[in-house]
Amino acid sequence: MTATANTAATTATAAPKGKVVLAYSGGLDTSCLIPWLQDQGYEVVTAIAALGQPGSSDIDDIAQKAVSLGATASYAIDMREEFCEDVCACAIKANGMYENRYPLLSALSRPVICKHLVDIAHKEGAVAIAHGCTGKGNDQVRFELECKALDPDLEILGPVRDWDLLTRSQEIEYCADHGIFIEVTKSSPYSIDENVWGRAIECGVLENPWNEPPCDAWVMTVDPIEAPDQPCDVVVSFESGRPVALNGEPMAMLALIGKLNNIAGGNGFGRIDMIEDRVIGIKSRECYEQPAALALITAHKHLESLCLPGDVLAVKLQLEHEWAKQVYGGLWFSPLKDALDSFFESTQQTVTGDVRLRFYKGSCTVTGVKSDSSMYDFGLATYDEGDTYDRSAAKGFMDLYGLPNKVWAQRTLGQDASCDAPAAACDPKPLVVSVEPSGAAAKVTLYK
Repeated sequence: MTATANTAATTATAAPKGKVVLAYSGGLDTSCLIPWLQDQGYEVVTAIAALGQPGSSDIDDIAQKAVSLGATASYAIDMREEFCEDVCACAIKANGMYENRYPLLSALSRPVICKHLVDIAHKEGAVAIAHGCTGKGNDQVRFELECKALDPDLEILGPVRDWDLLTRSQEIEYCADHGIFIEVTKSSPYSIDENVWGRAIECGVLENPWNEPPCDAWVMTVDPIEAPDQPCDVVVSFESGRPVALNGEPMAMLALIGKLNNIAGGNGFGRIDMIEDRVIGIKSRECYEQPAALALITAHKHLESLCLPGDVLAVKLQLEHEWAKQVYGGLWFSPLKDALDSFFESTQQTVTGDVRLRFYKGSCTVTGVKSDSSMYDFGLATYDEGDTYDRSAAKGFMDLYGLPNKVWAQRTLGQDASCDAPAAACDPKPLVVSVEPSGAAAKVTLYK
């Protein structure tokens, strides 16, 4: 963590309100927020998170920029390893997929950022935390709920919802009026959020669901048509539900995710184009690139199918959906989500083994799975020599398993309360089927 201080006095146009910690990206919106918050009477401290987004290697420069704009202190924090080890690993164990398609890219990064924002607020004695989220998205919910869960007494500010700077040109003019120079570059036609777990793309032409995503929307994945003509096989090794190696080479999560992103993305795998239900109640067209995330969850699910009992898998599947909803909705620090984590962790004790994945022109296929904890018993499963299954037990099993249905049928068969005919007429008659002897013309007659 790096902290830098600005010794120049800050001139506020309102009565002093204390310190505010601003989640700062270095872009136009949050750069405007520094003088805007000062105008409201706050002393601004900024926090910059490196999570694998482009330019995150320059977080010290971004911190210095914040100081030059008037921040009294600026923290630059590399959160990539913490994000992978503590959050992405948890998401893999939960097979976290919002609406069964989206591996929770942005939603996963917010708890880590909020944890550090609150820590800095406590260190600096701040009275509030501020973010640059709009009033239309999910992130405002996540920042505010997750910061409040960590410290209910901190005030959370969302100035972009309140100020009257409605356009990019108005923001630039605001900075000019306050003597702040902002280097304005050509704006991307898309709104992008990126970290080591993948990349989210929205806005622009994507707002029309009928429009095909343009080629320039995709960065991490090659066009499947242009992908290599030869398939690529990769073996992912897991220990207690956590990926620990690629092709036999032990790796920390950060390195493993990065390498798998390159391999899977280079073979055209990892694109998602979906209509998503936001927390605030609207539908949104979202595109994602998450090669490693999708591949690891695919592999993990297959290993679980080998190592976990069927009833555990069935219940876990239901709870995975609830876990994803909790995380997507900004409830990472909630009692239910914590309880779900405990359940998932308990299921992972035997989820250790290897999964072979084959990438080919946009597809990812599991071609093999093995584990010392496998519940697959060849002797029980085979129909060939070496069969150890006791067939004599099948008849008794079916008698007991089907007993409730048998009793039900005995009590209800033929009882039709709506039948007005004499009782005898309502009695069911068996169907008798007469089939001509073999060799004769096919003829079937039904008698009632």
